[in-house]
Amino acid sequence: MENQLSETQYLVGDAMTIADISLYAYTHVADEGGFDLNRYPEIQSWCRRIQSTDGYVGMA
Repeated sequence: MENQLSETQYLVGDAMTIADISLYAYTHVADEGGFDLNRYPEIQSWCRRIQSTDGYVGMA
């Protein structure tokens, strides 16, 4: 994911697709499973892009 996101805004190109929505669901809470995303700045930026999308509703 990190490599791909260093080349495109989203996982399949420059527009969000179902691939982004599907993988975001688990990726944004990776720390809860003991996975540190601090080593992956592109993934962190991608999460922020998704969170700033109009209509985004976060989980409580």
